[in-house]
Amino acid sequence: MDFHGRRKEDPEINLIPMIDVLLVIIIFLMLTTTYSKFAELQISLPTADAEKQLERANEINVVVSVSGQYLIQRKPVPFRGVAALAEELRRAGVNIKDPIVVINADNSATHQSVIRVMDAARQAGYGQVAFAVEQATK
Repeated sequence: MDFHGRRKEDPEINLIPMIDVLLVIIIFLMLTTTYSKFAELQISLPTADAEKQLERANEINVVVSVSGQYLIQRKPVPFRGVAALAEELRRAGVNIKDPIVVINADNSATHQSVIRVMDAARQAGYGQVAFAVEQATK
């Protein structure tokens, strides 16, 4: 018996089963993946179903119009910047203890104009901000 004369074959790794498993995994991932497309969002802003509250003495009312004009305590304020708006809020709340800034924004007012009022209230040192909403009709 001559065992030295035969040449040993090199071991081979069979890749076909591994490729089959990977293809099954890829197909599974393709079928279970959800694709979302947000090309256009249709939203409607909410209305509140709350009773109208009376004006309190510690409120600073800020009205934001469609065109981005501001009224603080029923006085028109030209927008020259957030810092100037904050100064106007400080003036309006000088004699008010723990003032609450109430934002009355028009339904079609831009979010940027509302954010400016919120930022101005923060810069003025007022931590309480509330939003006035239209009462829902029943």
